[in-house]
Amino acid sequence: MANNDLAYTVFERQQRDRGIDLDRVKERIKGFTVETPSWGYADSGTRFKVFQQVGVPRDPFEKIEDAAQVHRLTGACPNVALHIPWDRVDDYDRLRRHAAELGLGIGAINPNLFQDADYRFGSVCNSDPAIRRKATGHIIECIEIARAVGSTDLNLWFADGTNYPGQASIRARKGWLRECLADVYAALNPGMRLLIEYKPFEPAFYHTDLADWGMAYTLATALGDAALVLVDSGHHAQGTNVEQIVAFLLDEGKLGGFHFNSRKYADDDLIAAAINPQELFLIFAQIHDALDETTDSGARRTAERIAYMIDESHNIEPKIPAMIRSVLNVQSQWAKALLINRDELREAQATQDVLAAEAAVREAFECDVRPLLRALREEQGLPDDPMTAYHASDYPERIRARGIGGASW
Repeated sequence: MANNDLAYTVFERQQRDRGIDLDRVKERIKGFTVETPSWGYADSGTRFKVFQQVGVPRDPFEKIEDAAQVHRLTGACPNVALHIPWDRVDDYDRLRRHAAELGLGIGAINPNLFQDADYRFGSVCNSDPAIRRKATGHIIECIEIARAVGSTDLNLWFADGTNYPGQASIRARKGWLRECLADVYAALNPGMRLLIEYKPFEPAFYHTDLADWGMAYTLATALGDAALVLVDSGHHAQGTNVEQIVAFLLDEGKLGGFHFNSRKYADDDLIAAAINPQELFLIFAQIHDALDETTDSGARRTAERIAYMIDESHNIEPKIPAMIRSVLNVQSQWAKALLINRDELREAQATQDVLAAEAAVREAFECDVRPLLRALREEQGLPDDPMTAYHASDYPERIRARGIGGASW
């Protein structure tokens, strides 16, 4: 611990010399939480293969137990998101109580609109009205589940689209999508939010009915204040400036949630910040910029209500360590973005000093925040190294009794 104390002392002196208010930084790190997904603890895979692992959960209750381990070690994941029907149970109040007994709440509810055989040609955008009604009914069922477990957010991602020109009417499908969302929006309880996700391709390869943030924004705006856009860091074309999208949606009051993962080519669902950590840092820089506004602005109020969630498919990595690593990586980039000297940055922007502005951002990104995060964990009574603590615990051995072939996708 002596080495950790010395490292933090050096870090503290360096940051105070840079004019950083470390008390503010610490409080904002402590207040940062991110949901983990129930499906991230289960067997999953690619289009080619599901690699089954020993010890994966056999039901939603065991998924919640694994999520509780991640929160116990990191202190940053008090909620677990559910996916229906993967997490369907007979008694949702019992599931909610089970989570509460382990120190967790239930986060966002995610309908599954892509695995039913009826959805081969689409769900809410299907030309068959009976299938559209079925899909809409499933989403409304998920609203009822949200009521039962105390969730306020409904995340919607649609795999709907076509593979070939002429396969279907793009405008007709757009109309059906709007009809569905209007019905769903009308079914929300007061205080609930509808978070609309988008994706440029896959599984459809010619056109996706909800392909980008502009389409999601248009639909959310038409629905009302409780409809917002959900940004997934893997759901963009190569080279897309995701932080610009984040800034725009913040300014419009329409950024509702963020799904973290990492990608090299497309929606690779890799551990967050494993490939391009600077992108996540720059996204957080935009969010902190809004949070730092001194006036009661719409952007600040929007930033304060963003729902953060890990959304990854760990198909070759061990599940719980991969989730811990994801949370720690996200936390690190959140902390680094807090170390931008905003006064220096604003002065450089006002005087059009391009290099000074870039340096103010880059200097924060290059900071080693590990001493800060270790010190904060010690203050909170958490392990200073959650990954080492997990491997040293008896939990990895205990879950081996579950065997192979748990609750896969």
